[in-house]
Amino acid sequence: MIEVLHITFPFFALVLCGYAAARKGLLPLEAIPGLNGFVLFFALPCMLFRFGASTPIAQLLDAGVFFTYLVCALIMVAFTIAVSLSARIRWNDASLGALVAAFPNTGFMGVPLLVALLGATAAGPAIVTIVVDMVITSSLCVALSRMDTAGEHGVAGAARKALAGVVRNPMPWSILLGAACSFWRLEPIGPVAKTVGLLADAASPVALFTIGAVLARSQMLAHERPHGPLRAGDYLPVALIKLLVHPLLVFLATVAAVQWGVKIDPLAATVMVLVAALPSASNVSLLAERLGADNGRIARIILVTTAVAFLTFSGAVALLKP
Repeated sequence: MIEVLHITFPFFALVLCGYAAARKGLLPLEAIPGLNGFVLFFALPCMLFRFGASTPIAQLLDAGVFFTYLVCALIMVAFTIAVSLSARIRWNDASLGALVAAFPNTGFMGVPLLVALLGATAAGPAIVTIVVDMVITSSLCVALSRMDTAGEHGVAGAARKALAGVVRNPMPWSILLGAACSFWRLEPIGPVAKTVGLLADAASPVALFTIGAVLARSQMLAHERPHGPLRAGDYLPVALIKLLVHPLLVFLATVAAVQWGVKIDPLAATVMVLVAALPSASNVSLLAERLGADNGRIARIILVTTAVAFLTFSGAVALLKP
């Protein structure tokens, strides 16, 4: 366990550094969107491209990992919405809560952390889960969030907007480009490869620092929330679902899939469970803000899962690491 903490501690420590910098005013709140933009549009796509290009194409097209993880994501969304809907929490907040329960922070935190723990071969299965969460899980939850308004037409419109958001997101395209380079065994020319490498190397530390800053900003602006006082019952159940139910569900589903004859490599199975054990994706807070959901609730779920995951994720690694 101590050996695992030696690897995981720096990742969570960078999140804490970003949180402290924003809370103490060392990082102006106005600068946080700029950091987020750098990570989202420059550094992280380069990191995902590099991992995709260096990963055998068979790992990136692993149907067993894709469909097993997808089924778990759909179950997580349905279960979380079912336990969340109430007089206080309607479809918009319940759907975004379901997204934050089913969508781990794989891009900003998971890929570099899992590669550090398990080696470069962990990148392939992790990238497959990113595709599921960014393309299918996110689009589904955004569409369901419109159930409160305009009926079927509103859901269809939201689904179209969600798919348009996926098209504009550079991360799926960087994964696709990396997969194409892997398939055709292409490599960028020297200066381009060096530029991509520099940006990719910056992705992990800047992303982790930005996660902390985003969480601090959300907490600092919590008093401006228009939804009334935030109750523990509004966010703690979803945080527990994310940290405990999600990895357990993926573990059981993977075991069942293997017993039913689905081919899933043991390392890929471990990666899938550890991805599910990650804290919630921090970018869901920005999405909730755009969709008019209770961003304070979403930010609190992300904050709790990020803080507690230092222990729960490290424990899962200690149990599962070969």
